[in-house]
Amino acid sequence: MTASRLPPIVHHPTYTAEMPPDHRFPMGKYALLAQILLEEGLVPPEGFAVPELASFDQLSAVHDPVYVRQVFDCTVPRDVERRIGLPITPSVVTRARAATGGTLLAARLALEHGLACNTAGGSHHAGPDGGAGFCTFNDVAVAARTLLDEGAINQALVVDLDVHQGDGTAFIFAHEPRVFTFSMHGEKNYPVRRGPSDLDVELPDGTGDEAYMARLETLLPGLVAQVKPDLIFYIAGVDPHTDDRLGRLSLSDDGLAARDRYVLKTCCAVAPTLGVIGGGYDRDVAALANRHAGLHRAAALVAGQAFASPRTVSIT
Repeated sequence: MTASRLPPIVHHPTYTAEMPPDHRFPMGKYALLAQILLEEGLVPPEGFAVPELASFDQLSAVHDPVYVRQVFDCTVPRDVERRIGLPITPSVVTRARAATGGTLLAARLALEHGLACNTAGGSHHAGPDGGAGFCTFNDVAVAARTLLDEGAINQALVVDLDVHQGDGTAFIFAHEPRVFTFSMHGEKNYPVRRGPSDLDVELPDGTGDEAYMARLETLLPGLVAQVKPDLIFYIAGVDPHTDDRLGRLSLSDDGLAARDRYVLKTCCAVAPTLGVIGGGYDRDVAALANRHAGLHRAAALVAGQAFASPRTVSIT
């Protein structure tokens, strides 16, 4: 593969926020992921695309403006901060705005190039009323809403394969027919209160690679054909992995890699697609960052195939 075929990758140094050293969120994975992508030659010659911070108006289009203002001012009530699970400090706020701006930039780049990725994003638990589950702002929802309001797209599809249901995204777009939300996740995992996705698929603990891929392969081609999206958002959470401390679906490294290749091939054959990394909570942060890099490896592979044969991309 030549460098000219590498898809754009969005990254911002502030994706790594300042955190207490004993905090359970693996904040160090973002810088390590960027380092891996550079070392493996997966970054285009022009380097990472650097996003602007998401604005108050963009964020308020999907979240309660009162909540957005509280985040900006670092005055979020303690019970809301506990629900988010992150300290709402200036560094964390900047990170949330940068990651959201990163997904919006990746969406614009996907519309231009056919495929793009963000090295953060997938904060799908943040809903209309506020954040939750390590998610301050819902970056995918903000990007979709912004592009719809601009008239850049008329129909979006969210393919959410994080181990947790994308409840925030589902609640935000519950009454928006121009965004179809699909979430395939663990049936016994967080959150307890599920959102009304357009299509929810719940999988039992210990599903494993073969059963997982069989279910995905029966659903995804028909779904993209039915929705006919102008843009597809892929949330490539690696928390279904067998070693992840918050996921219980027992996927292997090979299983996650096969999943990412299959999703990107299938989606890119139909519409511009952008990938965001989603969740991942392995205590081994180096292993976790390497796992997240699988999305970008798959994107480079699929982009090369699409470049060589844009109308005959295999989905097998």
